[in-house]
Amino acid sequence: MSAYIIVQLEVTDPETYKTYAEQVPPILEKYGGEFVVRGGPMEVLEGDWPFPRAVVIKFPSMEQAKAWHASAEYEGPMALRQSASKGNMIVVEGA
Repeated sequence: MSAYIIVQLEVTDPETYKTYAEQVPPILEKYGGEFVVRGGPMEVLEGDWPFPRAVVIKFPSMEQAKAWHASAEYEGPMALRQSASKGNMIVVEGA
């Protein structure tokens, strides 16, 4: 069953975040991940959304999503993202 990583974030260091964004796609590909939403215009319809940007990444399974996040390949880029933004990340199984 597919799984989705959903991220709410605010970029605080655009230059470092750009480096992160350039490094991630080939790592995602190794784990079967693909961007479904990558920034873009957004409107809150209900409730609170504490950050101005959203990212959704689709994976073939929950296991592959978690393996990507915990991988040695993603460790360096993840540190870049964490230093260049603030936000939340969850993984959820698809329907």
